[in-house]
Amino acid sequence: MGFPVYDFRNPEHITNMLVTPQIRSRFLRMEPGTEAQGHTHDLGHEIFLILSGRCEFTIDGETEVLDPGQLCVALVDQWHQVRVVGDEPMIMYLSVTPHVQPTHTFWNEDGTRKPSRFSPNASYDVEVDESVDEDALLNRMVEANNAVQDATFKLSRAVGQTTFFDHYNRENIWVVMRDLHRQVARLDEVWNELAPRADD
Repeated sequence: MGFPVYDFRNPEHITNMLVTPQIRSRFLRMEPGTEAQGHTHDLGHEIFLILSGRCEFTIDGETEVLDPGQLCVALVDQWHQVRVVGDEPMIMYLSVTPHVQPTHTFWNEDGTRKPSRFSPNASYDVEVDESVDEDALLNRMVEANNAVQDATFKLSRAVGQTTFFDHYNRENIWVVMRDLHRQVARLDEVWNELAPRADD
């Protein structure tokens, strides 16, 4: 087999399968009666697909129970919480896109935002090279930020020089915009490695 294949029925695959700044995806198993802490995402949409068992979702004050084969979505800034219902464990596939630290935002009962919590990369099953110190990562972040600024300038110039929109201009703008997105992903990657290291 030339690429990994994941199966939610294999207990070894109940884990994060892909974690990049663009997306985090995983199989998650929760036991009967388990309720996850409600939260929002500053940047990410979260998609949930129930594979086995049943789960109650509350998203922005609305509650639904999902059965196997059903899917729901919590958009950016939508408060959501899940609770397993019934007598059997629930397994779901979920993905969050993008996956940029801090990935979860928690709230006080009065509706005020709690301080950001930066999770260690190990909590997402990501190994990082701990031999790279914070100063080196900060330098990488400066370089990545400069690349984003350069790509943003190129996009502004490409759009500003377009006097009418046609196939040729669309392709030129896309080439520059694609580079901008890649540079932002590089910046996010360095940020995700750096952010959890700061002392609280």
